[in-house]
Amino acid sequence: MAKINFGGVDENVVTREEFTLEKAREVLKDEVIAVIGYGVQGPGQSLNLKDNGFRVIVGQRPGKTFEKAVADGWVPGVDLFSIEEACEKGTIIQYLVSDAAQIEVWPTVKKHLTPGKALYFSHGFGITYKDRTGIVPPSDVDVIMVAPKGSGTSLRRLFLQGRGVNSSYAVYQDATGRALDRTLALGIGVGSGYLFETDFKREVYSDLTGERGTLMGAIQGILSAQYEVLREHGHSPSEAFNETVEELTQSLMPLFAEKGMDWMYANCSTTAQRGALDWMGPFHDATKPVFEKLYQRVASGEEAQVSIDSNSKPDYRAGLEAELKELRESELWRTGAAVRKLRPEEIDR
Repeated sequence: MAKINFGGVDENVVTREEFTLEKAREVLKDEVIAVIGYGVQGPGQSLNLKDNGFRVIVGQRPGKTFEKAVADGWVPGVDLFSIEEACEKGTIIQYLVSDAAQIEVWPTVKKHLTPGKALYFSHGFGITYKDRTGIVPPSDVDVIMVAPKGSGTSLRRLFLQGRGVNSSYAVYQDATGRALDRTLALGIGVGSGYLFETDFKREVYSDLTGERGTLMGAIQGILSAQYEVLREHGHSPSEAFNETVEELTQSLMPLFAEKGMDWMYANCSTTAQRGALDWMGPFHDATKPVFEKLYQRVASGEEAQVSIDSNSKPDYRAGLEAELKELRESELWRTGAAVRKLRPEEIDR
């Protein structure tokens, strides 16, 4: 395990050079990996593991996602089963249904957690908020986590490109003495670029804060606010979108993803540099109290309870679709759809 200095702090990191795919295959050679759930993370993780030579089966309830698994090449009765049958057959149960569904399915999963098995998560939610979820594993199984820092779609796409997303890993309970090796082997198997150490609580606190913050919630809030101001002052939809979203995603984000924010600034005009340096402070000061409030709600369990209550409703899917439709049909994102069609790669198709 290597120690890498991140901004002046040493952290434990596991790379693919250190923990090779061949070593991962050796560690898991006698295991049957049962991926439970074929929604967000399930397809990417299961297919990557399968392509990397591990013995994988999928457990999924009948419905659209079951049919998606069939379309992806999983064969009913061969490597695609009901959730209960997959849990019975698996020695490692990758519990990848949604957080709300984990509560619902837990009695079925728990019944098949016989001594020596491993219960694998990609999110610390169920364990960290166990007083709310009721997910308390038996003491004679390993409880482990690999959390890819990206969507299941990105995990699969990058894998097929010979790349990988970074993942955090944690061992919550080591009943067999093999929990860490199992964790790292699975992390390499699903296609992680590298693995960094965490624990279940830190993973879910940072994850919920990030999703509600800069990764999803805050960025939509900031983009829509700037777009609205430009439109209210007479700018056209296409101009407002280009100056708010298109330049960010197509020109600037690739630069700071490549070499950092200073590199992006250095590759912009001096006028842009001066303005960015002057205004990053006011935006920092305006938003930090919101992030602090958000973090405290995550730490208290309030955000977890909101998610549990909302996502457990019988009409949750219909309500979600209505909210996403409202977002999709807003002027901002209808403009975005039109702008995307004008990108050179789209016109040249």
